Amino acid sequence: MSNDITYTPEEVAKILKISKFTVYEMIKRGDLCAYRIGRKFRVESADLESYIQKSKGGIPTLAPIDSSASSVPINHYFQQDQGLVICGQDIVLDILTRHLEKQFPHIRFLRHYIGSLDGLNALYRGVANAVTTHLWDSDTNEYNLPYVRRLLPGHRACVINLVYRMEGFYVAKGNPKQISSWADLARPDVRFINRERGSGARVLVDEQLRINNFSHQDIHGYNDEEMTHVAVASKVARGEADVGVGIEKAALQVSNVDFIPLQKERYDLVVRKEDLAKPHFQALWSILKSPAFQKEVSGIGGYDISRMGEIMGEV
Repeated sequence: MSNDITYTPEEVAKILKISKFTVYEMIKRGDLCAYRIGRKFRVESADLESYIQKSKGGIPTLAPIDSSASSVPINHYFQQDQGLVICGQDIVLDILTRHLEKQFPHIRFLRHYIGSLDGLNALYRGVANAVTTHLWDSDTNEYNLPYVRRLLPGHRACVINLVYRMEGFYVAKGNPKQISSWADLARPDVRFINRERGSGARVLVDEQLRINNFSHQDIHGYNDEEMTHVAVASKVARGEADVGVGIEKAALQVSNVDFIPLQKERYDLVVRKEDLAKPHFQALWSILKSPAFQKEVSGIGGYDISRMGEIMGEV
């Protein structure tokens, strides 16, 4: 392959004979190197060739991808105070990053596509500056604060709301299996598709299984995982699973899927309290409260912005 050739995720999917959603997951996991032009990903032929060769040799690729396509490790920018690392997977963070880049054109704002638990762990380890979380605690019926208290011991943190999202089941059009409750996941005729460990959706599933006294072994497909809401919805749409769990927004992006709402979740941004007075964080907070940003997020649909920018708690 020539080094001056680049591919879109769709073209990579055709070459590898996989779905484009799988390609996006590979990019987000860091298995396949890519860079962004606006909102579009591009993969260089050399990186695709490298991925193919490593796959043949069974060599895993562990380095996470970021939205700036820099080859410098994420923690370099954090340690040198040259940028700000934002962890999370929702498109709202892409919009937020773009607004930040307009205000600070000489600062590197990096996106790291990881789940809620991994994000809090990154904040604790000092390799992230702001992380998103949507972790439901069944004991308190509370989102995020109980987990922040437990996973950031000795660190004061501020929890700021981004949006509220509706979490529910993805089912095939018309809901032919008549799936409507958590108990339906344990039916022998129902195939489930799960999210990866550490994601908020996975925590919700596990909490509900515990409450309803189901074992993981009772769920056909529990160990089958996808890395994004869209990938879960797509697998249901293709008939490879009967049901999955995710946010309503993804259901609006995938054809032949119906959405069964279950509960409203709070999607928050977590930062260290000591950082909140710094210019980058004040700008971030100001953007969240700005009419322009809120109007843009509201315009794409699927989100409740009524408490965006509000401090939900300090721990």
